[in-house]
Amino acid sequence: MALDWDLVVDRYAAGARIPTVAGGKSLEITGADATGVHIRHRLWHDTLAREHLERAVELVESHRMTRHAGLFVEEYRAMVVDARATSAAHVLKDLGVLE
Repeated sequence: MALDWDLVVDRYAAGARIPTVAGGKSLEITGADATGVHIRHRLWHDTLAREHLERAVELVESHRMTRHAGLFVEEYRAMVVDARATSAAHVLKDLGVLE
């Protein structure tokens, strides 16, 4: 099942705070559009590219990557992109892709 990008944009376009895998903290999403999910930390801001999130979901759905959020991070770095893997895990967990 492919990532429903319209759902992603609907859910995050106006921004959101989602829980982190570690708990007790949250990830700030400042918006979402056709290019990706925009995130902010007090020291930086970045975009999780749509193509990277879609690729990760494709790999998870085809059982080539784990659904376990804690293990997902290293696989994402190795198989998708070595950038903001933990943030990608938080977003995909919030979307129900990861456990």
